Amino acid sequence: MKKWVPTIIFLAVAALLTILAIVFLPVAKSVWVWIAAILTLAIFSILYRDNPIYKIAEHIFVGLSLGYGLAMTWHLGLWQIALRPLFLEGRLILIIPIALGLLYFTRLTPKASWLVRIPISIALGIVSGIGIPLTFQATIFEQTKASLVLPSMFQPGNPWPGIWAIILLIGILATLAYFFFSRKENSPLSGPSKVGIIFIMLGFGATFGLTVMSRVSLLIGRVQFLLRDWLGIIQ
Repeated sequence: MKKWVPTIIFLAVAALLTILAIVFLPVAKSVWVWIAAILTLAIFSILYRDNPIYKIAEHIFVGLSLGYGLAMTWHLGLWQIALRPLFLEGRLILIIPIALGLLYFTRLTPKASWLVRIPISIALGIVSGIGIPLTFQATIFEQTKASLVLPSMFQPGNPWPGIWAIILLIGILATLAYFFFSRKENSPLSGPSKVGIIFIMLGFGATFGLTVMSRVSLLIGRVQFLLRDWLGIIQ
């Protein structure tokens, strides 16, 4: 019973604030805005502690996401790509991929579970054949082209593109030197590897900062929704 005390207090305070908001603030009249606001506050309740209200909102979110995902998979995937062309347009060739897809369900039967290797191997082969060349093109060839230092970058009056290109090239070479683990401790690569650590930390810091900024922007969006769309405090 004690674990429900904070939840009961939270509900009582929320009910009191809701009554005050309805009386004194130009709150939204839409039922859906109220539902969204209540669920948002329920998720924010985790800031205090793990509680049943948060778990209810979490389960609703997961359930809606799963239901929406299944509906989209059926309408945009199975029906539009497979079943509709097969049964309404007579494209019998689609029986082959549909049969291969159904082999995934043999995983539920121990004696026939080995058949699941067939669609998995086909899928891995297709993904590898398509993905590996694209990965080389995007992460190796394009990155190599982007790291080149060209004379055209040093324009009269604006040498900064060339300077940044040189810094980028130094960072790439120093980072590669750091990950050359077969070097000796006092090898010529020891100095560049220490510079590589600086560039690696700068990269990690920028990535972490970008992640924090994206999360903060989501928080700002929710707070704006509560204060503007729900309570009408701000415009």
